[in-house]
Amino acid sequence: MNEKELQKIGGACAIFEGLIYIVAFIIYGAILVYPDATASANERLNFLTENHLTFSLLTFTSYILFGIVLVVLVIAIHHRLKTYSLISSQLTSVFGVIWAGLVIAGGMIDNISLNAIIEMGSKEPENAMLVFSATNIITEGLGGGNEIVGGIWVLLLSLAALKGHLFSKPLIFLGILVGVAGILTIYPLDIFTEVFGIGQIFWFLWIGIFMIRNPLIEKTN
Repeated sequence: MNEKELQKIGGACAIFEGLIYIVAFIIYGAILVYPDATASANERLNFLTENHLTFSLLTFTSYILFGIVLVVLVIAIHHRLKTYSLISSQLTSVFGVIWAGLVIAGGMIDNISLNAIIEMGSKEPENAMLVFSATNIITEGLGGGNEIVGGIWVLLLSLAALKGHLFSKPLIFLGILVGVAGILTIYPLDIFTEVFGIGQIFWFLWIGIFMIRNPLIEKTN
């Protein structure tokens, strides 16, 4: 595989990441409406059981597959950034790989815990929902609820691209905004998570199109 092919594959991966975000937002936000806090343990358990397959496929797609595809994108961007600074590219890539690993780990934990919760729920619904809450906290901590590592990756590569003139300036400034929002998810305010999530959709799609249209790595004024 040559450099031009890698950039096009990386661009396709970025677009795919953006599409995964869109599908996840639609299903989690509009199709799967989780029972509210007043629902009993049995009602919440029944909801998980009835939508077991949907949850499993969605978790696989939005966490595990997302993380795997992200690794390819990180490698492609690493090769683009190293034309400006090898050290900056290496530092940036470390955070990208760590983020991919956290996302994949979160997805595996989520899927395994869902199977265990449903199995336990037939005998001990209250305890099953306690386990669900505990594993959900772990998943959220790995990246579902905070996006610090992902934010650092996007911010670092955007700053490196700005100094090396490797992407268009509007794309770079969007990346800086998204990166800062991701880091700020350390604070328990939904606005930062929403800005990061929505911003990532546009950023992934934009950077994917840019990489496909500009597979030859050169400075952009």
